[in-house]
Amino acid sequence: MNKKTIAAFAGSLLGAALLAAPAHAQNVRIGLLGGISGPIAAMAPSMLDASRLAIAQVNEQGGILKGGKLEIVVGDSACNPQNATDAATKAVNIDRVIATVGPHCSGAVLAAANSVTVPAGVLLVTPSGTSPEITKLNDKDLVFRTVSSDDYQGRALARTLKARGTTKVAVAYLNNDYGKGLAEAFRAEFEAGGGVIAGYSGHEDGKASYRSDLAQLARGGADTLVLFDYGDGTGLTILRQALENGFFKTYIGADGMKSEAVIKSIGAQNLTTFFSSAPVGEASAALDLFRKAFSAAGGNPDAIFTTTSYDAAFLVALAIEKAGGDKAKLSQALREVASAPGEPVLPGEWAKAKKLIAEGKDIDYKGAAGDHEFDQAGDVPGAYAFFKVSGDTYEAISEMK
Repeated sequence: MNKKTIAAFAGSLLGAALLAAPAHAQNVRIGLLGGISGPIAAMAPSMLDASRLAIAQVNEQGGILKGGKLEIVVGDSACNPQNATDAATKAVNIDRVIATVGPHCSGAVLAAANSVTVPAGVLLVTPSGTSPEITKLNDKDLVFRTVSSDDYQGRALARTLKARGTTKVAVAYLNNDYGKGLAEAFRAEFEAGGGVIAGYSGHEDGKASYRSDLAQLARGGADTLVLFDYGDGTGLTILRQALENGFFKTYIGADGMKSEAVIKSIGAQNLTTFFSSAPVGEASAALDLFRKAFSAAGGNPDAIFTTTSYDAAFLVALAIEKAGGDKAKLSQALREVASAPGEPVLPGEWAKAKKLIAEGKDIDYKGAAGDHEFDQAGDVPGAYAFFKVSGDTYEAISEMK
């Protein structure tokens, strides 16, 4: 495959397939609800491209159901509850999707699920909504995620810092579902392990200056700032102003801060004491297959949430095939195709999966991001790594447990 954007690749496949599709073909629409604008705008393109790759592979290898094709409806959730509700409403009520991949951000997931997808009986699989509040949704078993909860990430990050010898920190968090969930989990674990929280403060989005907030946090005497925010938005402003004023020596972010926008805006030479945590795919044949396919299609397999975005779309397709296109059976079908026992299916092996399902055999999808054994709440375990800035990208320097 020549280097090109995955959007063009998926579009060309879909267009050709629709022209050739027989009259009885059962085309199926799914929504991709991404943070195209807003605080993760720099992350969203790779995430959407990874999902598009999965759909392109489905359509290239026999399509969905009886010769039909998966059609993509893209919506911008903007990491905003109202935008997410609007995008989900259009996707569900006008475009008639039977499942969505996304929204991408936690607050957007909660709003879209509560207001639109759950009442409509539509399956929602988010690749990056990490708030612990998602676990608590009364979702009729319709909301799943291919990334682990921030309750795990926050606690793992606290343990990682303690293991690295950090015993005193200040914490700044964005006052939304994502920021608060991470901060609370981190604080509980850090203090339980004997660490000291010398400053702890929530902030609102969109202010021009956070210098007074940073000065107040610095008065506690910590030389490390833990920042739970987005690197394409307020988090970038806070990190830049903290560096400019020398409020702290070391800066720690979570997955929302692991953005290429941070490096491009501030410069790698100024980020030698900036580190972040982020989910990673577990080393496996499945991950290798994804990396090869995504790279061949012009994608960056090291971009954040690409593995979980690919898996979310591929799993939705498998569930649709397993359920025979019946919307009411999708959540149960999703659990069945993702869980042992069953014949292992790896990324890109759509033709194999389709044949096994047609034969009535059980399958067990082994994802690029890991083995997605959904628990009762639709959550999965995950793997995280601790990253440093290296040139124009991020380099994993240790696992987080």
